[in-house]
Amino acid sequence: MDFESISEFLENKTILITGATGFIAKILVEKIFRIQPNVEKLYLLIRARDAKAANTRLQDEVLGKELFNVLKEKLGSDFDSLMSEKIRAIAGDTSYDNLGITDHHINQHIDIVINVAATTKFWERYDVALGVNTYGPKNIVNFAKKCPNIQLLIHVSTAYVCGEKEGLISEKPYEMGETLNGVSGLDIDFEKKFAQQSLSNLKTQQLSEKEIRQRMKDLGMERARKYGWPNTYVFTKAMGEMLVGQLRGNLPVVILRPTIVCSTLNEPFPGWVEGCRTIDSVAVIYGKGSLNLFAADKNSVFDLIPADMFVNSIIVSMKAHVNKPNLIVYQIGSSFRNPITFKEMHDLHYDYFAQNPWRNRDGNILKVKKGVVLSSIRMFEIILISWHYLVKMIIIFVSRMGFSKFQRSLYNLDKKLKIATKLVELYKPYLFFKAIFEDTNTEKLLINARENGLDENVFNFDPTSIDWKDFFVNVHIPAIVKYLF
Repeated sequence: MDFESISEFLENKTILITGATGFIAKILVEKIFRIQPNVEKLYLLIRARDAKAANTRLQDEVLGKELFNVLKEKLGSDFDSLMSEKIRAIAGDTSYDNLGITDHHINQHIDIVINVAATTKFWERYDVALGVNTYGPKNIVNFAKKCPNIQLLIHVSTAYVCGEKEGLISEKPYEMGETLNGVSGLDIDFEKKFAQQSLSNLKTQQLSEKEIRQRMKDLGMERARKYGWPNTYVFTKAMGEMLVGQLRGNLPVVILRPTIVCSTLNEPFPGWVEGCRTIDSVAVIYGKGSLNLFAADKNSVFDLIPADMFVNSIIVSMKAHVNKPNLIVYQIGSSFRNPITFKEMHDLHYDYFAQNPWRNRDGNILKVKKGVVLSSIRMFEIILISWHYLVKMIIIFVSRMGFSKFQRSLYNLDKKLKIATKLVELYKPYLFFKAIFEDTNTEKLLINARENGLDENVFNFDPTSIDWKDFFVNVHIPAIVKYLF
């Protein structure tokens, strides 16, 4: 297969991309137009009430982003006309049959479907997560199979569908009903009915929306843990993979499992990031001087992949598997061939913020200290609970004594402790993560592409090419400060 011709391969292709306002999808759209402006058409599925609202979101949340500045400079005055000609925003929702698309002629033109739609909240409402992460893929497979010219479906999952497994995680698809703890009886249709019935029962109790939301979040965590997954997100994504495998028939399918996707390494420029992603929430709190105590295994490997590298893997796998009626899984990460440990990451963050301290809204410099890393999660939780209790007692005392000037500081400290507690609860499975993601399929794809003319200056997704020190100090952390602080 000739990988010199990826740009030519994209010419005249019609591609449907779901989750179009999301972080990864935006980078993918920008990349496609930068390397091949003569793509036939990009249909971008956007959650909106109608076409007008979808187009508004397209302009505001996609094309209007700084991410597209390089492309705007390249195309000049042709940018707006090209986007208008080549992109069509489609109002829809993967949670619905036919993706909520009312124009039934669209599927006649589609060659490739790329599903990037997901809710990535670890602690999401169970009904919402099932709709997007589990039944969304089912609806997408059914839609793709109705496209007469379909050549490939690419489904973006997550490497962390493995839950808290230890050792080497292989690139193999899930079997229907497979669980991580061996508990039998996982029935996806039952899970949907159970979630719907639970929601219906809660509504009959005349509870507040806030209370209903909280209970549905708790239900998701309960069901996930029943079958061995640590949170609702990865549980519902795993079930989504199961449905894709079961329903695809002869549809060519690529399942891509990225690890932790971070800011761009090179394209369209280094250090573009959007939203407070998994590791960045901890970095923000640490950089602002609010967190100096960590619970983690210093030697645990954090598996990261820059967003532009992941997008490159999408495009290369698209070229490699079009019209091949099989299913293959690619894990796109770095832990197997270029690992970075928690200790190394923390040292890099400390070095950066020690030399580039954050200045708060009052103009005060916030100096960071080298964090204390506890290898016992239980000890960390005891310390947090003790601090929280002590602060509560002091707040009560100060209130009764009328020392109002101290109350604001104490309330802020209490808030920080609550945030720290929440972060530990959500990220505990990953702070002591004991697995490495095998990337045998991914490496074979890279080797094959290299041997057949791949331009790695344009389509690099080799994790061994990343210099982590340079990336964190000169790219990623400055990006976090710019976009997230």
